[in-house]
Amino acid sequence: MAYGFRVELFGDKALFSRPEFSVERVSYDVPTPSALRGLLESIYWHPGMKLLIDRIHVLNEIRFSNVRRNEVKSKGSMQSMRSAVLNGSALPCINTKEDIQQRASLILTNVRYVVEAHFELTEQAGAGDNTGKFCDIFNRRLKKGQCYSQPYFGTREFPAYFQPYEGQWPPRGFYSDSGERDLGFMLYDMDYSDPRNITPMFFRAVMRDGVVDVAGSEVRR
Repeated sequence: MAYGFRVELFGDKALFSRPEFSVERVSYDVPTPSALRGLLESIYWHPGMKLLIDRIHVLNEIRFSNVRRNEVKSKGSMQSMRSAVLNGSALPCINTKEDIQQRASLILTNVRYVVEAHFELTEQAGAGDNTGKFCDIFNRRLKKGQCYSQPYFGTREFPAYFQPYEGQWPPRGFYSDSGERDLGFMLYDMDYSDPRNITPMFFRAVMRDGVVDVAGSEVRR
């Protein structure tokens, strides 16, 4: 049996980067299921449960803003780190003052969503684990505003705030009764079944009256 949750998420800014833009960052119109899964897992995660996003309710108008942000050009190398640890040499580092560059980003502003999600037990669930236990823990942490790490909308400088949704159902937002809006192909998640060949999965995001039905969409690899 799968237990479901209704979580209200809101914040000042968000950036859910499109993978087709390699230099400048451009956000999707709505959050990706993988970003929302990671956000909810920052509230509560356990290897014995798997969170799945069902529907995304967009409450506020989708509005974009252009900003310029300082980023570093380089990435940390796992091979260099491992070599330094094994050989006892100095750990590699990135000097942000020397490696900095400005990049333009097209971000979302004043975002608010209601997310429907559920979880299922995995093979790593212990003998004492059950759906009722996980459901109680998640709801308790959600109501108290507890999290293991600060949830964020896409990037860590855009914090996300959360609370259980207890308003009218279905929620009414800016796009209620607005018809259908095709948002194009969107990243669904990454397939880690083969660690040597991690592949992205996509789905066709269609917003109907302000609701993106993730569970009812076909996932493509």
